[in-house]
Amino acid sequence: MIDHLKQMAIFARVVDEGSFRAAAKDVGLSPPRISETVSELENYLGVTLLHRTTRKIALTNEGKMFYARVVDMLRSAEAGLNELNAMSLEPVGALRVSIPAFLSGGPLTSAIVSFTKLHPNVAFSVTYTDNTLDMLEDGYDMNIRVGWLDDSSMMSRKLADGERVLVAGTEYMNERSTPKRPKDLEEWNWIRYLNRADTTEFTGPTGRVEKVTGTAQLEVDSIDALYHMATQNAGVTILPSFLAERGIAPGQLKAILPDWKLRPLGIYAVWPDKSRRESLTLLFVRYLADQNLC
Repeated sequence: MIDHLKQMAIFARVVDEGSFRAAAKDVGLSPPRISETVSELENYLGVTLLHRTTRKIALTNEGKMFYARVVDMLRSAEAGLNELNAMSLEPVGALRVSIPAFLSGGPLTSAIVSFTKLHPNVAFSVTYTDNTLDMLEDGYDMNIRVGWLDDSSMMSRKLADGERVLVAGTEYMNERSTPKRPKDLEEWNWIRYLNRADTTEFTGPTGRVEKVTGTAQLEVDSIDALYHMATQNAGVTILPSFLAERGIAPGQLKAILPDWKLRPLGIYAVWPDKSRRESLTLLFVRYLADQNLC
């Protein structure tokens, strides 16, 4: 039985990843060796677990039943490792995390580096993307989300409020009259972020609220592109404060209407209710919560 535990774990990884090649990359073996391992398991059991084609794999009826049992076994083993890990002085393990691409050069990435220096036996696989990912389908232990959460099926913790700044290129600003209120920006060229609403709400120093839609000649799905286009004097846009400061400090960008506030975006850590690496995930989440991520 013990000899076949590794085969069972590899079989489950093939199913999770959807192919022998993806499973091989994940566990660090060659695709032929992964295929051979599953075949050895099938020979031992005397049943076919997977239907194989040139492009994909599919579970047989026996494979579906066996996979469910193997997953339960692996989860129990992971839970045991998590409990021991929580008791140990030095955490050990690996975390797969996704983070919005625009945070790649910000304090969150710095926090990951500092965490690995504190805990040299913890490894990270980090995906930077502004696209929405399915945590369970894509196999992530934790995602960082920016905005306002609407998924109650996950565990979450708010890490910070991401302040936002309205900016434009210095040359672009110098060519126009200084605005006194948000409505004065209606006719300006806007650089729009596709993942946010077209209408922007501002709150003035007296609590007065104004909404601006503006005309967007440029629409992009990348915050880094917003920054670059703004420094090229293409129009007005909204940036995270740390990115805005990067352009304001050397004089490439100017803040617009600093007395009018934009609603901050929450920065959240989100993870499954039954995480495979619960203790390690929670340790990392608590560490992030203690950092200055704004």
